[in-house]
Amino acid sequence: MADLIRLKKSRSPRRGPFFTKNELGQLLSLYSSRVISGEWRDYAIDHSDDGAAFSIFRHSHELPLFSVSKKQRKGQRHPTFELTSGYKKLASSSSLVDVISRFEKLPRLVTG
Repeated sequence: MADLIRLKKSRSPRRGPFFTKNELGQLLSLYSSRVISGEWRDYAIDHSDDGAAFSIFRHSHELPLFSVSKKQRKGQRHPTFELTSGYKKLASSSSLVDVISRFEKLPRLVTG
């Protein structure tokens, strides 16, 4: 019996930061509006011990155009959201709304 309890304790998952239902709704709302306009076509959600990332792609076989990540270091009360494009950090804030609003200032794909 003691071995079974020890086994269950060792399998307990580590909980890093994850996107809440509200945050995921905000990200998917932005994503869907850009899909409708033909700018974006695919996304991926990744989780690690130190954070979660929502990556946006023009084509699924390419590197992500943008990535919105949520990270929370040990000892921090609130998570930090970052918007990156490749290795370049475009925005960082403790508010997802602030990071998402940065998309309005970025150049958009024009179709004609």
